[in-house]
Amino acid sequence: MHEFRTRRKIEFSDTDMGGVVHFSRFFIFMETAEDEFLRQLGSSFWMQEGDVTVGWPKVEVTCNYLNSAHYGDELDIHMKVARKGTKSLTYEFTFHRGDEELAHGRTTSVCCASGPDGFHSIDIPEKLAQQIQQAPD
Repeated sequence: MHEFRTRRKIEFSDTDMGGVVHFSRFFIFMETAEDEFLRQLGSSFWMQEGDVTVGWPKVEVTCNYLNSAHYGDELDIHMKVARKGTKSLTYEFTFHRGDEELAHGRTTSVCCASGPDGFHSIDIPEKLAQQIQQAPD
């Protein structure tokens, strides 16, 4: 799988006093879409691999805003795997309200293990790596 689509209805808690979605919420929307993508593949942000806990901390996030979203809007979120490394995944996101693009963002997550020897990057578990492909250009 190299792409994922989801929808998000803007809630009151997503907005500022003007009823506009606060810029920081787009980072939450991206993270939520990534979590939904991983769950669809039978994984999640935190999983147990033997005696090691595996997680996906972010090492880079960006978002460019083209137009505002408001309380009650329904956003279409399109996520694609822009780069698949042996230890990391980079996703690109676009946010639309109908035909109008509102924002686009990018995140890079690194597969890491937390165990008795500390916290360090590891190869993406093989079962999960086999299910994820890099999107064509």
